[in-house]
Amino acid sequence: MLEIDRTLVSLEVLSRKFCCNLQACKGSCCVHGDAGAPLTIEETGYLDDYMDELRPYLSTDGIMALVEEGMYMRDIDGELVTTLIRGGECAYTVFEDGISFCAIEKAFHAGDIPFNKPVSCHLYPIRIKSYDDFDAINFDEWDICKPALPEGERQGLPVYQFVREALIRKYGTEWYDQLDYAASNLDLKKLVPEE
Repeated sequence: MLEIDRTLVSLEVLSRKFCCNLQACKGSCCVHGDAGAPLTIEETGYLDDYMDELRPYLSTDGIMALVEEGMYMRDIDGELVTTLIRGGECAYTVFEDGISFCAIEKAFHAGDIPFNKPVSCHLYPIRIKSYDDFDAINFDEWDICKPALPEGERQGLPVYQFVREALIRKYGTEWYDQLDYAASNLDLKKLVPEE
């Protein structure tokens, strides 16, 4: 583990290679899982405030789920998460040519809302567990993301670089620069066992 400020970063975040391959996975992370995407309190406020701006980007089923269930819900652990459509895909999922995309992200990139998709989605395949004194930052390996591993190897793209924008969004540029410096100066081959 690497300690930066109040975070402990798994060395896998630095050593593993990852790059989404939407042609192979079809954006399955928006469709599969035990619950919706984790949300912050701030993100729930954005969703409440910008429903009208999001509506043109949503599917009919997504709109119906949000009207019936609300803009977000609580999972079995009581955590705030995105609403699901009949227990299936995220209500904010839209499909184009058989690939799922995030309506929130589309609206953000179009300039119609001031916030991007949930930071938990933006950070994936990184998962963060918050404790009283620190955040544990880990690489999450999910079967549906297997195509991203060879693609990351092909591009020589470590996980932390793949999610650079999201890590800066979460922890700031100075924190990211410290992470990048450490990754550039550590001998990861000695520190991380062969997979």
